Amino acid sequence: MEPFLDNRDNKEKNREQSSRRSERIERMRQEKRRQERQRRMMKKLLPLGGALGVLIIIIVAVVVPGKKSDVNDKQVKEKTEKNVAQTSGSEPVEIAEEEMAAVETGTQEKKTTPPIYNFESTADTITINSENMLSSHAILVNENTDTIVAAKGEKERISPASMTKVLTVLVAAEHIKEEDLDDTFTMTLEVTDYAYTNDCSSVGFLDGEKVKVRDLFYGTILPSGGDAAVGLATYVAGSHEAFVDLMNKKLEELGLSDSAHFTNCVGIYDENHYCTVYDMAVIMKAAVQNELCKKVLSAHTYTTTPTTEHPEGIIISNWFLRRIEDKDTGGQVLCAKTGYVAQSQSCAVSYGTFAGETPYICVTAGSYSSWRCIYDHVEIYNQYVTSE
Repeated sequence: MEPFLDNRDNKEKNREQSSRRSERIERMRQEKRRQERQRRMMKKLLPLGGALGVLIIIIVAVVVPGKKSDVNDKQVKEKTEKNVAQTSGSEPVEIAEEEMAAVETGTQEKKTTPPIYNFESTADTITINSENMLSSHAILVNENTDTIVAAKGEKERISPASMTKVLTVLVAAEHIKEEDLDDTFTMTLEVTDYAYTNDCSSVGFLDGEKVKVRDLFYGTILPSGGDAAVGLATYVAGSHEAFVDLMNKKLEELGLSDSAHFTNCVGIYDENHYCTVYDMAVIMKAAVQNELCKKVLSAHTYTTTPTTEHPEGIIISNWFLRRIEDKDTGGQVLCAKTGYVAQSQSCAVSYGTFAGETPYICVTAGSYSSWRCIYDHVEIYNQYVTSE
């Protein structure tokens, strides 16, 4: 009788947890919709200009939230101070103070960071106009020579969607040690609910589950898990927000800060979350230079470490690699990451060796389906990689 009662109690507890989760997710979704409505209202009011527009904006932004504003300001301030303490330390703070003094005195000079990788067009660069390549933006780079072989709208702004996660794993890999991969991160409702409320793909990790950091890497790339990505970001930087700061610093280091800016580590659409297919090719090159990133990006399947919640682990797959492996590309596609948001449709970045083991990077965006995206990569490799 006791096992039966335990099972019944567990089922009842699971139902209660599920109900609470559903209520919490619905509240978060409502709050997100409210914020989106307010953002749209602000956009409509801005063109009004003048004192009236300013007055209305102040009413909407300050008076309506009421007493919550003081609390929110305090929370933001505390979170910011916490993130600075986690990611900076005393020396960076001193540097920031010096920079602030320079701004106040007007002596600060604009710093420019030369790009680590720079892909050049040549006289042989081809404009992609194949009828069988339907993506709106594309680029093919010879990674050996850093030259652009073929391109189409390569410097136009796109939403990178989940291709963002290539930078996520790159930044994470550069901030942890090899031995950290066997460390564990305890998943929280804040992490898992972020994925649920934003309709992200998910590995399926649960609240309270202790997940190995290694599994967070694979979970971020193979099934494009939002839960794994935010968990990895939180593990590395202490918070999602602090990690995004690291991502943008990496973009600056790569020489991409003028054309790329990220607001989250997952790829959720935001008008301030953008890059170009050229930028994504640069990010992919940096990633394949990192041993851990290349290993993760090249995995076709992976089984996560068994946990109490998942005793047999979770089997995850990189469907782009599994679907393209039986297509004739004239070479071998080794690494890949896909993405999709409604605002930019399907996109993907891939890396492979062709024509005598020459490495190439291909990025496409603006395809109407994930399958079409794969076929576009096949078409680009077949049409524009030379056989020499």
